This record gives sequence, C-alpha cells and structure tokens, in this order.
Amino acid sequence: MTLTEQIRSLYGEMVETRRYLHMHPELSHQEIATPAFIADRLEKLGVEVRRDVGGRGVVGTIHGGKPGKTIAFRADFDALPIDDQKDVSYKSTVPGVMHACGHDGHTAALLGFAKAMVAIQEELPGTIVLIHQFGEELSPGGARAMIEDGCLEGVDAVYGAHLQSKMDSGRIYVRDGFLQASEDTVKIIVHGSGTHGAEPHNGVDPILAASHIMVALQSIVSRNADPLKELVVSIGKFHAGDADNVISSKAVLEGTIRVFDPELRALASQRLRTVVENVAIAMGATAEVIIENGYDSLWNHAEETDRVRIAGRGVVGVENVVEIDPVMPVEDFTYFTQAKPGAYFFVGAKMDDEQAVYPHHHENFDFNETAMLVTAEMFAAIYFEEQKLALDSIVPVLDSK
Repeated sequence: MTLTEQIRSLYGEMVETRRYLHMHPELSHQEIATPAFIADRLEKLGVEVRRDVGGRGVVGTIHGGKPGKTIAFRADFDALPIDDQKDVSYKSTVPGVMHACGHDGHTAALLGFAKAMVAIQEELPGTIVLIHQFGEELSPGGARAMIEDGCLEGVDAVYGAHLQSKMDSGRIYVRDGFLQASEDTVKIIVHGSGTHGAEPHNGVDPILAASHIMVALQSIVSRNADPLKELVVSIGKFHAGDADNVISSKAVLEGTIRVFDPELRALASQRLRTVVENVAIAMGATAEVIIENGYDSLWNHAEETDRVRIAGRGVVGVENVVEIDPVMPVEDFTYFTQAKPGAYFFVGAKMDDEQAVYPHHHENFDFNETAMLVTAEMFAAIYFEEQKLALDSIVPVLDSK
C-alpha cells in the first residue's frame, strides 16, 4: 500500500472525527474538550505532544528516523457563535454554537495526515510539526500566542489550508504574495446636543453630522488610495436615538477597514481620523474615533507557494490548480508566515448538491467532506516536496495504532 493509498484508507476515520467535532463545538478562547480530544488522539498514535501551547493550543511532533527539514502544518479548531440549522445527523449539540467555517474539517484532515505519516516515521526524512491552533475566529487569535510559546522553534517552513464551501471540490486554489486582507475595526462616536425634533435649531444634530461623516469616508478609497491597490472602508452599523420626535445627543457608527498594503493601512486610519474629526467640527459637533487593529494581511512566500503548486499538480492534476485573486476575509495564519517562510492555500469543498451550498459563517454551512482527503494528501505531498522526495517513495508499514 502506498502512502497515498494509506491516506485514502483513512477517509472514513476523518469523516467520523470531523462529525464528532461538529457535534461538540467550542467557541474561540473557550476550547477545553477539543484540544484535549486532539492531544489524546495524537498521543494514542505515539506522537510527542505539548498541551496548552500559548494557552489552549496543541503541538504534536513526529520525529523522522533520517535527517531532513522540519516542516510545520497548522489547523485551527474553534467554532462560531451561530445556531446550527442544518438537518443532518451530525448537527451541533451545543445551542448557539457551531462549526460554520470548516475548522472541524481542518482538524480532522491534519489528524488523518498525522496517522498516515506515523506509519512511515522510521523511514521519514526530517520532522513534522502538527500545530493545532485555538481562537482563530476571535482577535487576538491563537497564532501569536502559540508562536511566542515556541511552536515554530526549529521549523524551516510552515503551511496551512482552508476548506472553501463556495469553491469547486477537487481543486486547489493558490496565490503568492498577498492572499488575505488585514482588518481594523472602527467605532465613531459623534457628540451633539439633544433637543426636540420640532426645534432642531436649539441643538446640534449628531445624526446629520454622522451622515455627512459616512458620506465623506467614501473619499478615502476614491481619492486617497492608489486605485491599483485594494482598500475597503465600510460602515456596518449606525445607531442614534430612540424616539421619532427627539434629536439625540449622540450617534454611533461602527465599521471595518480591509486592506493588503501596510502603508495604505496606516494611511486609511490616519485619513479616517482626519475626515471624521473635521466633518464633525464643520457640523458643530465633536467626534471620538476608536480604531482597534485586528489581524495583519496574509503574505504567501513565493518559493513555498511554488511547492504548493507542484504538490497540487500531483494530487488533483495540473488543470485543477487554480491561481486566484486576493480576498478580503482575514486570517491569523499571517503570523506564521511573518515568522517563517510558508504558504496558505484554499481547498475547494463545494457540496455536490447546489441547494446545500452556503457561505462560511452561515447557519446552514456545510462542506464536501472529500476536501479533507485532498487536504491530507496535499500536506503529505508538500512535505515530500520539501524533502525533495517523491510522495509515494516510502511505503507505510501499518500497525494497530
């Protein structure tokens, strides 16, 4: 049996693992049972395990019997505060919490990969580091804490994958350079002077000022940013007042800044503050601006991305390795590629039934489970590409672990 055949023989186990995790989700930075489950599973395989890395993370290490590179692979395992509405046997058993982004699939794929590689451990060149990360969905995330706690010590390169429910199954999606945006959250508090709605001249209307601010913010993208660089400044919340005949004393806007280029990120924040404060003054009001920095933009290193491409051609075929444009959702895998050479890629996981296709973070989210098999095969192919060996050059010797 080749290594590829061994990985494929573990598909049923990956599905079982994924569905168990799907039924027992835990929120970001509240994970207790999930990391314990992962660590126990790895230890049963004979993998060296560190628990509580950076807080709630788990790191497994498979030491090969021959010299070679040390390559890390990361999977996140936290869930979201969403109520699972799918009519499936593996529906979440936790009210208001579900795996709505595929992290259960990431974990199951990495565990399947680990089991397959343990079978060739003595013949394995180099070392595999298995990074099971907590808290990705909620900034500050778990990546930086795990890195600070040494999860990348001695690592030569690091890789990660994300299952994508809207991308075609059986395909790998890659890009070097910027892949995902940075995120900063914005809160703008506009202070006016409340008065009766019939006597607006006796007060300062913060709603009018906030409305002008919202319109003026559009000039940041259209007039301050290089049109060849991507930038989004969006206001998603606008709240003021509680009565139809009263002008409130305060209006609150909340939104997000998404961008790739760090210099443009700084410019957008600076211009936002300037626009808000001066428009408020022009309208007779005052304004506070609170900007909280979220994740940095995710950069893929060229050489490591090439290895993903080569691995993908072997796993899914040349025609199914797809070059993509950068996307605006954020991801704290960025801190891994800031610390070490590495690459992050997408695995198509679109359901066969179009009626069952939903976006990430949706209450009916699900994915094609065969994508886990592709992910595990990709991790193996990338590892062997790093070691300059053919994927099936080592034949597993199966045991009862």
